[in-house]
Amino acid sequence: MSEIKIIPMEREHIPVLARLERICFEHPWTEQALEEELDNRTAHFIVAVKDDRIIGYAGVFVVCESCYIADIGVFPEYRRMGAAKKLLSCASENAAKLGAQSISLEVRPSNEAAVSLYTSCGFEEVGLRKNFYRDPQEDALIMTKIIG
Repeated sequence: MSEIKIIPMEREHIPVLARLERICFEHPWTEQALEEELDNRTAHFIVAVKDDRIIGYAGVFVVCESCYIADIGVFPEYRRMGAAKKLLSCASENAAKLGAQSISLEVRPSNEAAVSLYTSCGFEEVGLRKNFYRDPQEDALIMTKIIG
């Protein structure tokens, strides 16, 4: 079995990532929105590749001493193989190199698999955003990890 590699997002990755967005999220990023992030100096989107296939990605923003994970997704057939953990680890390392002291994200409390993943990667619950999600309406857990 080959290793999962993490690489920076490139323009040619965007159609596959937009398809992944539609699979994973109720309100997916469009190809145009993803492409715009290529020119955003605060955006550091990374892609997980296995056997020359895109299997997942993370959309990360680093501003001053803070890092925010906007999205992380893995194609269903590649879940539970370590891609999400590797994406989180790489995002944390990259953010620390850029001077970030912490990395944060929001997650649905009902997404027990994601909450468990983030907890296992050192994230802790630090707050709640009331009625953050729609379709269905739900609060969001704010989870943070100190990296610097």
